[in-house]
Amino acid sequence: MRPRMSTALLPLLGMLALSFSPSFAAPPARATDLTLAITDTGAVRGTVEGDVVAFKGIPYATPPVGPLRWRAPQPVTPWAGERPAAEFGPACPQSTPIPQSEDCLTINVWRPLAADAAPRPVMVWIYGGALVAGMASATPGDALARQGVVVVTLNYRLGRLGFFAYPALWQEAENEPKGNYGFLDQQAALNWVRRNIAAFGGDPRNVTLFGESAGGGSVLTHLVSPPSHGLFVRAILQSPAMPSPRANITSLSEPEAAKADALLYAKGLGVAASGADGLAALRALPAARLLSSTRDELNALVRGETMPGFPGPLRDGLVLAEAPETALRTGRWNKVPVITGATNRDIGVGQAKTKAELFAYFGPFAAEARRLYDPTGTESLDELIQQAFADRTMVEPTRHLADAVRRAGQPSFLYRFSYVAVSERAQVKGATHGRDVAYAFDMPQLNVPPGKLAPADVEMGRKMSAAWVAFAKTGGPNGPGLTHWPMHEAGHDIILNFTDAGIRVEPDPLKARIDLWEKVQ
Repeated sequence: MRPRMSTALLPLLGMLALSFSPSFAAPPARATDLTLAITDTGAVRGTVEGDVVAFKGIPYATPPVGPLRWRAPQPVTPWAGERPAAEFGPACPQSTPIPQSEDCLTINVWRPLAADAAPRPVMVWIYGGALVAGMASATPGDALARQGVVVVTLNYRLGRLGFFAYPALWQEAENEPKGNYGFLDQQAALNWVRRNIAAFGGDPRNVTLFGESAGGGSVLTHLVSPPSHGLFVRAILQSPAMPSPRANITSLSEPEAAKADALLYAKGLGVAASGADGLAALRALPAARLLSSTRDELNALVRGETMPGFPGPLRDGLVLAEAPETALRTGRWNKVPVITGATNRDIGVGQAKTKAELFAYFGPFAAEARRLYDPTGTESLDELIQQAFADRTMVEPTRHLADAVRRAGQPSFLYRFSYVAVSERAQVKGATHGRDVAYAFDMPQLNVPPGKLAPADVEMGRKMSAAWVAFAKTGGPNGPGLTHWPMHEAGHDIILNFTDAGIRVEPDPLKARIDLWEKVQ
């Protein structure tokens, strides 16, 4: 997506902590057959895919349908015998034309075929898509698993099925967290990993959480969410958004405003009743009715606007008690080592019809912004919009996050992804939003047309994924054959840059622009 314009809560907190508390109870017995895993709800049979075993479509929560639409995820009913785990489950409902169903809360696991006496590190991926799109099946974990880790991907509820603040929900389930159902799904999946991953050869005490875009924002949510404490020991945030490390970028909705928006949205669907009757009417609507305006909403979001009832993160006081930026500043977060970064032509949130309107975002620093972005006065408005808003939305917030992590005494590693596939270099200027995902998964072929994969693309995928795996294994992204990646230090602005000419450790070429945005943010 490349835009042109670019004390009273304590009882509830206690209940929520109990509901999601990590448990190190003895896991189910490990099966000697490596294609069989015994979970706490039943046996699952995976399939061999070369030198990897894949387990797909395992339910981690009861289908959130009927009266469970807009409820916290509920436990799975155990099954007898072996459950086949050879096919991905459907994606959660969204406007994308793919197989989908509200019965979508499933998890996938890849592990090396070779047995290992020691439990393996675990990497849990959360996909992006502005919290309105995406699916776990889009990024298979087999290439990462071949590097000696157990890889997990998961589906979570999206759009208004995943993020909705209809007021009657607060009366219906008083003791449950509400509004952020997609994040609750992710926490339920992480608890499933804690309870079950040993049955797949994984180490429940060595879990790295990683994600991109809204998936990176989800990782940020778990970094600051009390119920996520202890569910992972490292985090990788690629272009994190929704929420952002900066409170003024895709900011959290406040409860009362979100409730009013939800009522207004319901009326737009023809649901005039409120209370329990209105909620029942909304639950009776087909999922597609709740998704019909997604494209318009996404376009508004990129412009820095929101439409009534927009499905986004809610400051509910439980899952998200405060903006991540506040939690990071005050030390109220789940302190773990972090990798974070953005692409060099990332996505931005904002709009401007003229250069003057664009530079007005910088307030008293407008003249300085002109000197940095348009020194000769000849740059096109489209290009300025791309550069300035990408810096504002993605590049500066990731440095802000890296600084906060390091100031808290945790290892922090900052990167920029500037690599463009060889076959695309004549057409594009740099790496756009999300182009780093395929390389992090060691699947660069996802970014190029058939037959266009170049050796340099393969090498970049091998090295970037190896750094991610090294981080999951050791807490640092360094190892044999890799460019040494120094720990980030606030104020030093040395980055690891994945470029067309190779992987370089260098002063941040965007430092002056990021410093300026830091004054404005």
